Amino acid sequence: MPLASEPVRDIESMYHRKDGRVLIEIKLSSVLQLFNSFDPAPFYEKEIDTAAEHYIVDTVRDFPVKTEFKILIFLPPALVASEEARKIAPAIHNHFQYKMLVADRRFRARFRFGRWSLIIGLTSLAIALVTRQIVATMYNTFFGQLLSDALLIVGWAAMWEPITVLLYELWPIIQTKRIYEKISRMEIEILPLPEA
Repeated sequence: MPLASEPVRDIESMYHRKDGRVLIEIKLSSVLQLFNSFDPAPFYEKEIDTAAEHYIVDTVRDFPVKTEFKILIFLPPALVASEEARKIAPAIHNHFQYKMLVADRRFRARFRFGRWSLIIGLTSLAIALVTRQIVATMYNTFFGQLLSDALLIVGWAAMWEPITVLLYELWPIIQTKRIYEKISRMEIEILPLPEA
């Protein structure tokens, strides 16, 4: 946390840049530190550690969409040329390609749900409006007016879910999918940890 006398820096000043790209730097003491130790998949298909994934995704999310990135993985010098180190870049790419496919599946499922709920909502709204008109015509009393207004509210309430799904829930999924896709194509470089 900055001291009271220190000015607060903007987010971009906290990252190094090289050749116009923001560097996402990850320092590891071992290759396995990057991966989820509970994942039984083969090494190059392993799930990335949750903290590492969040760090990469949050960094990309913090910058404008057109920002270019490069991931730098720092390892102890003895591990840089190892077989496991050579598999880091494909493993990261595979992980985020998989996450992109999961986000795409989620988008399609929510869109399908939104489409059906829109049909149901519009049908309910139409029935409520027609019934409201009938009630208002036949019962010109306080209770008739009350029922008429209640039907209007019920009709519009039926539109709540499709509006929420189609206007608000889909866009964050699309944004997340684009971030995963971007990360899945990033250049990744393995470097030795700088000497202290």
